Amino acid sequence: MAQSPFEWIDEQARARRRAGLVRTLRPRPADSALLDLAGNDYLGLARHPEVTEAAARAARTWGGGATGSRLVSGSTELHAELERELAGFCGFESALVFSSGYAANLAAVTTLAPHGSLIVSDAGNHASLIDGCRLARGTTQVVAHADPDAVRKALHTRTGPALVVSDTVFSVDGDAAPLADLAAACREFGAALVTDDAHGLGVLGDGGRGALWAAGLAGAPDVVTTVTLSKSLGSQGGAVLGPAHVIDHLVNAARTFIFDTGLAPASAGAALAALRLLRREPERAARARAVATALYERLTAAGLEAVRPHAAVVSVRAPSPEQALRWAADCREAGLAVGCFRPPSVPDGISRLRLTARADLTDGQLDRAVRVIIEARR
Repeated sequence: MAQSPFEWIDEQARARRRAGLVRTLRPRPADSALLDLAGNDYLGLARHPEVTEAAARAARTWGGGATGSRLVSGSTELHAELERELAGFCGFESALVFSSGYAANLAAVTTLAPHGSLIVSDAGNHASLIDGCRLARGTTQVVAHADPDAVRKALHTRTGPALVVSDTVFSVDGDAAPLADLAAACREFGAALVTDDAHGLGVLGDGGRGALWAAGLAGAPDVVTTVTLSKSLGSQGGAVLGPAHVIDHLVNAARTFIFDTGLAPASAGAALAALRLLRREPERAARARAVATALYERLTAAGLEAVRPHAAVVSVRAPSPEQALRWAADCREAGLAVGCFRPPSVPDGISRLRLTARADLTDGQLDRAVRVIIEARR
């Protein structure tokens, strides 16, 4: 009898079990008693009445789905309104909404790195940026994490167009990229800077306008950024922001825009409502940062090893994948949901708990979270 064509899958599954790296889906109920420090709802807007009502209203008005790609039937007045307000809020000339942040990153990198170009990519970049580099027709050079000198060295060898690609806030440890220095390196060699501000929007910058705004780079003619609508804005989807002629190019050339169904109207409506709420309540951004700092200071004071957060992500190191998994499970048993990052999701191979600060976290909930994490580790 011939060997099963998927025998290799079974062997990989056995290897994952031996290494303690098996991942499983855990559907959550609509209502849960768990205190959530695992999701990315940084501003606590995913269940805000204004946001959920806007989603329902958009679905009633425009239907349950976009019905087609953005260039066929998937663009509504709601999408255009969201793009205008998102670009204006973040300080960019134009914006283009995608069905996910992942799709937005693939579009930005692949479309702006043609054949013969050089892509310089930070070693700590998110998987979506990495996949964009792999799919692009340019040549990719991976450089040391958050190292502008390494970027300069890579750009010095280029012969064609060049693109420097980096997260603004890295999703694993929550550390920030040196954006001003990266922009200076790009301008020294005539390269473009493309950033992923998924974890900066809503948390950094004046009233949550993002890391590019905070760095004084918003609206620059040589800077493009992507954002997600699924974190601070509590919805789903993504967008690319930049000069109008760059966004027009994406409309005509980005495969994840042209061939993908548009973002569902409910998601667009929810994101727009959340954006307007953030504009009205800018203090939410500062509160998210304050909660992250408090988590870091109290956990490190208790002897845990953590990375100082620059936005809303707090990373706490664990001795091994197995112990990280057990630590997270014990937290959950005590009523606290935390993220558990293990290889291959972490580029350095170090397992950790990943905590996400929320602007709507009360002081009492913060006390409880810190107590549970410390006691579960012991």
